[in-house]
Amino acid sequence: MSHLEEIKEKWRRFIAYLNEKKIIQAADKTYTFTWNLFLIIVVLFLLGGCLAAGAGAGFLASLVKNEPVRAYSTMKDNIYNYEETSTMYFDKEQLIGKLRADLDRQEVSLKDISPFVKDAVISTEDQYFYEHDGIVPKAILRATLQEVTGSDTRSGGSTLTQQLIKNQILTNEVSFDRKAKEILLALRLEHLFTKEQILEAYLNIVPFGRNSSGRNVAGIQAAAQGVFGVDADKLNLPQAAFLAGMPQNPFVYSPFTQQGAVKKDITYGTNRMKTVLNRMLTNGAITPEQYDKALKYNVRKHFVTKKESSYEKYPYLSIEVERRSADILARIGAKKDGKNFDKLKQNTKDEYRQNAFVQLRQKGLKIHTTINKKIYEKMEKTAKNKYLFGSTHLVRVKNAKGKWIYEKQPQEVGSILIENKTGAIISFVGGRDYNREQLNHATQALRQNGSTMKPLLAYAPAIEEGKVQPGYIIPDTPLTIGNYAPNNYDNRFHGLLSARTALAKSYNIPALRSFMKANRADAFNRLEKMGFTTITDTDRSATSVAIGGLTHGVTVEENTNAFATFANQGKFVDAYLIEKIEDKHGKVLYKHQSKPVPVYSPQTSYLILDMMRDVLKPGGTAASIPGRLNFYADWAGKTGTTSSAKDSWFVATNPNVTLGVWHGYDKPEALPTGQQHISQTLWAAFANDAYKYAPSLMAPKHLFPMPSGIVRKEICGISGKLPSDLCRSAGLVTTDLFNVKYAPDSTDNSLDTGLYVIANGKKYKASESTPKEFTQKGVLIDDALFDGVDLKKVTGEENSDHLLPKTNLPENGKNPDTVSGLSAKGGKLSWSASGESDVVGYRVYYSATGNGPFKKIGSLTSDKTSLSAPSGVLFVTAVDVSGKESAPSEKIKSGKEKTDPKKPDKPGTDDPTAGKKPKDPPPAQNDDKKKPKKPAN
Repeated sequence: MSHLEEIKEKWRRFIAYLNEKKIIQAADKTYTFTWNLFLIIVVLFLLGGCLAAGAGAGFLASLVKNEPVRAYSTMKDNIYNYEETSTMYFDKEQLIGKLRADLDRQEVSLKDISPFVKDAVISTEDQYFYEHDGIVPKAILRATLQEVTGSDTRSGGSTLTQQLIKNQILTNEVSFDRKAKEILLALRLEHLFTKEQILEAYLNIVPFGRNSSGRNVAGIQAAAQGVFGVDADKLNLPQAAFLAGMPQNPFVYSPFTQQGAVKKDITYGTNRMKTVLNRMLTNGAITPEQYDKALKYNVRKHFVTKKESSYEKYPYLSIEVERRSADILARIGAKKDGKNFDKLKQNTKDEYRQNAFVQLRQKGLKIHTTINKKIYEKMEKTAKNKYLFGSTHLVRVKNAKGKWIYEKQPQEVGSILIENKTGAIISFVGGRDYNREQLNHATQALRQNGSTMKPLLAYAPAIEEGKVQPGYIIPDTPLTIGNYAPNNYDNRFHGLLSARTALAKSYNIPALRSFMKANRADAFNRLEKMGFTTITDTDRSATSVAIGGLTHGVTVEENTNAFATFANQGKFVDAYLIEKIEDKHGKVLYKHQSKPVPVYSPQTSYLILDMMRDVLKPGGTAASIPGRLNFYADWAGKTGTTSSAKDSWFVATNPNVTLGVWHGYDKPEALPTGQQHISQTLWAAFANDAYKYAPSLMAPKHLFPMPSGIVRKEICGISGKLPSDLCRSAGLVTTDLFNVKYAPDSTDNSLDTGLYVIANGKKYKASESTPKEFTQKGVLIDDALFDGVDLKKVTGEENSDHLLPKTNLPENGKNPDTVSGLSAKGGKLSWSASGESDVVGYRVYYSATGNGPFKKIGSLTSDKTSLSAPSGVLFVTAVDVSGKESAPSEKIKSGKEKTDPKKPDKPGTDDPTAGKKPKDPPPAQNDDKKKPKKPAN
């Protein structure tokens, strides 16, 4: 028997034994029972599972029963509707930076993202991203069991698709209801969108902590720029791994503090980077060599240095762009709703503006401005030059505790440069230090504009109506308007001046007289057409507004913009700063269009410009300006100083641009003596700044074009009519420009010849009884020509030597007082001038010996008090306008007296004492009343 057969025999005997003992039958029964029980359990489990699945499905259905089936367009709008910070640009597409926002985000397409980023995110956040249909069931089950059991170990159950749904459509609420909707929408999203679209959207919405400015960032492009200073497509492997690890806990892994400084300890972030690299290696996304090299990368060394945000670098500009953009978008929103924004109630306007601010912070708009980058930066630098400004002022204010303290208040500045033709704001200066004062002194601060108002309101309306022309004479004499008695800045009056001269020298009285000639309502309407928005009813009734006495004041922008009207031949073009606004895809939402508004005729505008040219010429109040400039242009401008010198202005325009400057203290205080013309220094500095970078703009080679309808004529300046021979002889002929509609066509007849006298240094018409010896021939002015102006008060400083009003000198009704103060030295007799207002001259009498009669040897007008005298005895009398003569003065000897004892002097007919009994001489005076002693022997 073989060995195999032996084994078989033994196995047969063993089975026979089991059968004999009935063990097989028992095992068989046990097996049959166990199998049947197993089958029953399996059936029950399957039934239970079906019941549970049905219940679960029913529960899930109940949770999402109100969730609509979202269309592709709806899902697309939701997914791609992520916050993106709006971007600002200088002109010529030069970047300013981002607007202020709680979150910095920049959209980027998937093709512009480094492949390392995609692999790192997928390996870390969703390794089965390309296999699943939006959810991973086992991951959801695992996360659910951990939630139900309260396990400390949690593993993420959300795919990238689910995270996208959670961030863009649902809230972060922790509930089965939200989770059920998340699952449903994730499946829907995967059905409608490609994996690339989903990944791109995720990489644009995920948060990445803080950037080097300390701002919160979201999206891979903003993170790449904000952490490493590169675009998303330039990120290398370790950089991509570092960023991909941050979304799990952004502010723990972020390398920057809230202030933008690099943290001392970045271990959390670097350890997380190593974890990401390890997962990439495990998933086969990178090679061991790449892994080892990436671990040696010095991340800290490649962090971008702290960057100033656009708000920090350009605070005045950023805020101004934000403010103006919000206003534009608010108006667009109201228009879409069929509403007129300007007619809405304030609370409704505020709602539209609030919505506009949301768009600016979330919609990634592109805002293009008119600002020239180089000019703006240069003017900002100039404004920070402390040596261009005067002294700091101490202001008494209350501190936070309510105690009075003294606070330093430096001098401030506001300036703006506007292109005339378009209204584009080329540059502006909002102030010296935004951190000290958050008020834009160019576009928001309201200040009285002083004498810069004169061309706008005092002269232009009167010239437009033909009431005044540049060569017309306007009296600068005392003026009272009700209780208002204005004066000039030098507290003097200057007589008869042309409107041209009065403007060049900035005298107040002629400006007020010009304003009073024009139609007041029409003048203010024109001012509002030129962009003034702060005119009150009080202003409309106040004459002082014509010289800048506004209730609220005006901004530098509005004041400067108004001057540009004259450069635009009388058409107002509203200044603007926002050129266009685009959405993030480049669609134009707004494009500025200039709309000129006719205000003045081209003829009036040119005449005003020609008058303002004289302001910058010798004798004008801005005569120093041309010498301060590095270039030449045809400038026409106006200075302005308000009451007590609290505000100082200079605004000037040339054929291309208009530049305005205000200078003063934030809390109105008088500028120190000698510092009231700093505005002109600043103006010239800003003009030179602009010329450096835009010479053709600042220095046009052409002059202001003279329109048709302007003529140059000789006129009699006293009346504005054609000169007569008498006007020529009086020296009153001038040559000036006219609007041809108002050019003179008749000869002047307001002058006449006549006799005048001089009293108290002034000229008056002689009366019929005035002794002819004291009169002179001159030209008389018709008083009525000046509508009741009292020409007696004209000082005559700038008049012709023979010009006087047709006004008689009033007499005081008594004989003049005796002349005193006689002196005779060196053959010259002199005396003190009479203090009486009606004395018109003096007579001098002479006697060779003093014993005989005196003879008149001279008649002098009242402005002369001396003459050469012969040797002998003399006295003087005063004569008034009606011929009354004073008593003789004391007699005085001149030179060596001549005597002839044989022949006494005979009385002369000119001797005022002839025929009168001489008075007894006064008794001799002797202070010593005692008799003199005899001399001693």
